[in-house]
Amino acid sequence: MARVVVIGGGFGGMAAAARLAKLGHDVTLLERSAQLGGALTTVELDEFAWDAGPTSTLLPAVIRDLFRKSGRPLEREVDLQPLDLVREHRFADGTSLQLPGASRAAQLAAVDGLGTGLGQQWVDHVATYGETWELLRKEWFERPFDDVVAPAELTSLLGRRESLDKRLRRTFRDERLRLVAGHRLVMDGHVLRDVPVFAGVDIYLEQRFGAWTVPGGLATLGTAMAERLVLRGVTVLTSTAATDLVVTGGRVAAVRTDQGEVPADHVVVAIDPRRLPALASYVRRTMPAFPPVVCHVGLEGDVPDLPHEVVLHGDPLLVVRTGGRAPDGAAAWTVLGRGRIAEDVLTALARQGLDVRKKVVARVDRSPRDLVERWGGSPHGVLWQGPRTARTRLGPRTPIDGVLTAGAHATTGSGLPFAGLSAALVAEVVGRA
Repeated sequence: MARVVVIGGGFGGMAAAARLAKLGHDVTLLERSAQLGGALTTVELDEFAWDAGPTSTLLPAVIRDLFRKSGRPLEREVDLQPLDLVREHRFADGTSLQLPGASRAAQLAAVDGLGTGLGQQWVDHVATYGETWELLRKEWFERPFDDVVAPAELTSLLGRRESLDKRLRRTFRDERLRLVAGHRLVMDGHVLRDVPVFAGVDIYLEQRFGAWTVPGGLATLGTAMAERLVLRGVTVLTSTAATDLVVTGGRVAAVRTDQGEVPADHVVVAIDPRRLPALASYVRRTMPAFPPVVCHVGLEGDVPDLPHEVVLHGDPLLVVRTGGRAPDGAAAWTVLGRGRIAEDVLTALARQGLDVRKKVVARVDRSPRDLVERWGGSPHGVLWQGPRTARTRLGPRTPIDGVLTAGAHATTGSGLPFAGLSAALVAEVVGRA
């Protein structure tokens, strides 16, 4: 039985801790804040509540595997449900697109509503990611990368210099399709000219597997994960900030915290490695992708009936997410903003046709800095700065023996499933007790 210390109580850290404890290790999880969950927590004010982070996820199989491998199946803990409509896109020219998930035929028909032939262009482009996803899944996301044994197809893919922006401009003459294909990465803080083509694989995952959510919000998943740690006997130390690693003879020996040292045979770093001096030099060429501006609002009165997520394309780029908890006759929205936001985000929303300023009865604003300070880093992971970024991030192994990484900064994918895959890689490397 090895002593494993996991640093960070977000989804990636909790997933790694649960898996390693199920494998028989003595696991301690350190979280700097007073509660677990990271972005999988809830913001509450008066009678309203909003998800602090994402409201939907891709690849439900990743989460199901995590629960199955760490104890009771997911279905006994969380009601993960598919979304018929992934999101609605609204464009500056007044047109809109309601994009379904988990169906090539449905997407073809929906996109054809923007113009004859556009649906075929869209599904043809999405199909180009099929082989890319299978290669990435098998050799990158589900297997610890090793330069020596990596297949030539993977090293070639990771080394391609073509940007996603260039590919989309070459593929689509219609700007609206380019906006749809790239908006998730833009909302995550990336500039498309710095993003490699393979990072656009999310549109394939949405079409094949759909998007999934939890009634009541994805924060429910964070609560279920915290309960799973108790079930597995993980020692959880909240309000305990890791300050550095203690390394002896090239191997980790302990984690230094503001409460003292915690001995360790293995350490899983599920936070931004920049926060630990022992690792900071290894990631000096990378940068974090910062969160957007976030505005949670409670609304009363005659409120527009919107789908789960609406993307309003323009500058700034705005996303409205519905479905927060609200009293009868009210609604809870979250508005996210990216770009040149020189005015109140609700004023920017009003200019795009959704004016709810007079209906606001509760409001919580979070700047990118507020979110980073609250979560101890960015949940969007490493900023794309060209194809080399894939190889300069750490994960799952690091140059320090016994130290591994999990979570948003350890993967090139975005969101919960990729953080979950990174935790599975950590468990594979450490192995059974």
